[in-house]
Amino acid sequence: MEEQQNNSSSSLKVIIAILAILLLGSLFYIYKMTTDAKTVQTELTKTLSEKELVMKDLQELKTTYDAAIAENTSMSDELIKERDKVVNLINQVDKSKGDVSKYRSQYGKLESNMKVLMAENEGLKKQNTVLTTQRDSTVVVLGETKKNVEALTGQNEELAKVVEKGSKLTVLNTKGSAFKLKSSGKQIETDKAGRANVLRISFTIAENQIAKSGDKAYYVQVIDSKSNVLGEKQTVSFGEKSLTYSFITNVKYENKTVQVSQDLPGKDFAKGTYFVNVFDQDQLVSKTSFTLK
Repeated sequence: MEEQQNNSSSSLKVIIAILAILLLGSLFYIYKMTTDAKTVQTELTKTLSEKELVMKDLQELKTTYDAAIAENTSMSDELIKERDKVVNLINQVDKSKGDVSKYRSQYGKLESNMKVLMAENEGLKKQNTVLTTQRDSTVVVLGETKKNVEALTGQNEELAKVVEKGSKLTVLNTKGSAFKLKSSGKQIETDKAGRANVLRISFTIAENQIAKSGDKAYYVQVIDSKSNVLGEKQTVSFGEKSLTYSFITNVKYENKTVQVSQDLPGKDFAKGTYFVNVFDQDQLVSKTSFTLK
């Protein structure tokens, strides 16, 4: 009986020992699982946090480039290329499910490039500001110069008109009269158409110190009471205009007053009013009339 009791006690001890070992094993397994889970969670949290930081930094880079590109400087093409690199890296990081620390070095290079480009861009902006200021100043100066030139041009044009007008010769005291020329050479002035055989046309060219000196030709037109042009009846053209004249008077003008007189021979002069017109080329410069009875 005592031996059976001892055997039962030994078996119980063995069972208890086995259960204790199993319990300890279970506790160790649970602890190990819990520790591993915490480690995984910690690593995952760390990975997510690092990813967010990288994404944040990259987004800031992109924002900086977007702002610089919007300024539309001469470096816009270079800035766009670098921004596209940043956008490409953002997409890679966003798709990554593991360790993103490998992207840190790429971010560092992009950040360094960004600093260099931003410095160059700022330099260009300052230069553009200076150039714009200089250009605006130049525009103002050119504008003032243009106004002065226009004013001087206007004055010169007015002066040229005054000089041109002043340099034209003035024909004065134009007169027409009739004479009876006798065989002896004696001339007797008359107002009788039947007695006259010469018409005398005279005029004065006034002194003008600014006029061009030299030979001048005046076309004299004498029209009788029947609207006939007397004398040579030659026609000369001046562009689209034409003139039928009685005779041409050539004058040597030397800026001093010149008296001009020329006879127009004829016969059977009609009674009535005669008209005398003196032309400087196609410009009528003087006129008069006289009457024969």
